[in-house]
Amino acid sequence: MARSAHLRSANDYSSRASARRRVVNLGAEHENLDQKAYQILKSMIIDRQLLPGDKIPQERLAEELGISRTPLVNALKLLEQDKLVQSVPRRGFFVRHFNTHEMISIFELREVLEGLAARRAAEQITERELTHLKGFFRQFAGIRAIDDVKFYAREDRRFHKFISEIGSKEFLKSILETYNIISFSYQITLSEGLVRPPEETIQEHMAIIQAISNRDAAAAERLMRRHLSNSIAILKKTAEP
Repeated sequence: MARSAHLRSANDYSSRASARRRVVNLGAEHENLDQKAYQILKSMIIDRQLLPGDKIPQERLAEELGISRTPLVNALKLLEQDKLVQSVPRRGFFVRHFNTHEMISIFELREVLEGLAARRAAEQITERELTHLKGFFRQFAGIRAIDDVKFYAREDRRFHKFISEIGSKEFLKSILETYNIISFSYQITLSEGLVRPPEETIQEHMAIIQAISNRDAAAAERLMRRHLSNSIAILKKTAEP
């Protein structure tokens, strides 16, 4: 009898332990779904599949992603913390729209922080990273009129993200990622989020690449800051009173 009770007790403990493990695993799975949905939605904003002012189609996205509404809403709340979306009571979530004055402030912050990232990149870039860096904008070399603005804008995003990744610590990288996403999803639809035309910025990009390749930290910072300050000047000219 005592042995039977002992076995029942052992089985009960085993069942409770298994249940706890299942709960932990399920929680991890939900957390993973939240993060996956978060990354997908962020990519859709970066790639301008969702434009500033667009309402997030929650039901359709949940169906397309094969998930319930819960992880999708959790992902949207994370994006709201990043200032990339905003919730409107009784209407849902929308891609946040930034006015020109807000964009000027963001570009001013980018000028300082990306200048620092470019300086650090020049100081600590590896040979492998340097090879990758020199590949940016290669397909546009020698082209006077760049017609594929969408492709150039995508290369622009990759270029700035790459420099931020290799030239910034984790905290700075996180801040820059949010600012860059806002900048690159900017509401100038016809120019794919670019403030200035490719013909105007291609040489600036190449000069930054050259400075980092030469490991000239001071020049890399100066050129990156000038690159962004030139865009700030354009934004100020177009800013509404």
